[in-house]
Amino acid sequence: MVKRISLVAAALAVLVPAAAAADEVNLYSSRHYDTDQALYDDFTAETSIEVNLIEGDADQLIARIKAEGRNSPADVLITVDAGRLHRAQEAGVLAPLESEILAERVPAHLREPGNRWFGLTQRLRSIVYAKDRVDPAAITSYEDLADPVWKGRVCIRSSTNVYNQSLVGGMIEAQGVEDTEAWAKGLVANLARPPRGGDTDQIKAVAAGECDVAVVNHYYLVRLMKSEDAADREVAAAVDILFPNQNDRGTHANVSGAGLVVTAPHKDNAVKFLEYLTTDQAQAYFALGNNEFPVVAGAEMEPILIKWGDIKTDKVNAATYGQNNAEAVKLMDRAGWK
Repeated sequence: MVKRISLVAAALAVLVPAAAAADEVNLYSSRHYDTDQALYDDFTAETSIEVNLIEGDADQLIARIKAEGRNSPADVLITVDAGRLHRAQEAGVLAPLESEILAERVPAHLREPGNRWFGLTQRLRSIVYAKDRVDPAAITSYEDLADPVWKGRVCIRSSTNVYNQSLVGGMIEAQGVEDTEAWAKGLVANLARPPRGGDTDQIKAVAAGECDVAVVNHYYLVRLMKSEDAADREVAAAVDILFPNQNDRGTHANVSGAGLVVTAPHKDNAVKFLEYLTTDQAQAYFALGNNEFPVVAGAEMEPILIKWGDIKTDKVNAATYGQNNAEAVKLMDRAGWK
């Protein structure tokens, strides 16, 4: 059974526990999917180790662990985006972990080189386009979106969004600051409107004719495709998806991931838990719960993703997204990306 505690409620708790139970693991998570909880229940059923879950915003959870210091009950931190995982690493809350299972199951480019965090799912930064107004053959790369032919036709969310910051961080790693800044300026010049809203809003804007193409994480489209709301499905039917840079480095792949907290009071249980998260069973929960790609080859996937076929992804280490974040933010500001 998962004990679920909100961040606000947890903040009222005494920081020094009376006694640390041997058969538990304390998880701080910024993921909020019901299937994740089913995964934790299965872990408990298999190991008799109870999962105590505290949910909250990633930055809040990182700050909480820092504030708790040596008395923190946290064993494992789970969050989304390599940029946020890097923030946790820079804050000193994640410990290096040597695990043959994790090293074997998680590809090297989807884990931090010092083994301070490990990717659990892949999130591809894709391009959606209007079926009736765009020839998908006209777009082969992110770089194409800076071409003047797309002036007034592109939607993307704000530069404050960590997904976009990580995309730019990956481009910096691939082609350097100068070329990436030139691309960002071209992209901004082609925007159909000032950036606003989330990824779903960008898809809806394409369907509504406000723009012709938009940059989004792939699973936002799948959610609309599978929605019980007919209006959502109508939006999804008006657009299609493509995965850029298949002819060179591959599509930008970000992660949701986890790491061992440096002060973990239940380290052995935490390691078992982290290793469990890379089993085929756990990978299926993660992947199906939010329509993401698993990090473990051969794990079960959402059928829609399977229909999209083999997708080449950028094999640059995801840790570089966070390492390049500060430069990416400055670059986006210079480009006028609001």
